[in-house]
Amino acid sequence: MQNLFVVSTAIEQPRKRAFQVALIVIAFDTSLSLACFYGVGKLLQTTPWLELAVLLIGSLLVFYIGWGLVRQKTVAMGTMTTSFSYKATIVTAFSVAWLNPQALIDGSVLLGAFRVSLTGNLAHAFMVGVILASIAWFFGLTGLISRFKHLMQPKVLLWVNRLCGIVIMLYGVKLIATFITKI
Repeated sequence: MQNLFVVSTAIEQPRKRAFQVALIVIAFDTSLSLACFYGVGKLLQTTPWLELAVLLIGSLLVFYIGWGLVRQKTVAMGTMTTSFSYKATIVTAFSVAWLNPQALIDGSVLLGAFRVSLTGNLAHAFMVGVILASIAWFFGLTGLISRFKHLMQPKVLLWVNRLCGIVIMLYGVKLIATFITKI
C-alpha cells in the first residue's frame, strides 16, 4: 500500500512534492517499524478487541482506497494543477502504514522475531539499518518513478491503477473475512 501511494504520487506530482510525500511516508513507516520491533504485536495479541478494531477499520480503509483507484477517470502526470493537500497526504500516509492490518501483523511477527534474536546494541543497530533501508527504498522509488514518468502513457497508468485497485479491494475483502472469522 505504501509503495503504491509513493508511486502514484511520484507520477502525479512534481518531483519536489513527490520527495516531500516520500519523507512523510518514511516517517510513518519508521514509526510503525519501531512499534512492531518494540512490541505492538504483543499488544495486539493480548487485546483481542484492539485486533478486531484494527482488522475492521483496516479492511474498510483498504477497500475504500482500492475503490478510489478503480473509479479513477484520469491520471495527472507531474502537473501542479493536480489537487494536493498535505493534510490529506498525512492522513493517507498514516492510514496505509498504521491502519493496514497486514503491515501491523507482518511487521510485528517479522520484526518481533528479530528483536528476540538480537541483544542490546545489536538490536538498536538492526533498527538503524531498517530505518536506513526505508529511507533508501522510498526515496529511490520516488526518484526512479519521477525520473522516468515521462516515458509512461497516462492511459496505461490509468489501467495499471485500476488493476492495482482491484487487487487492493480483494485484499480488503480478505481482511474483512478474517475479521468475520475472528468474531
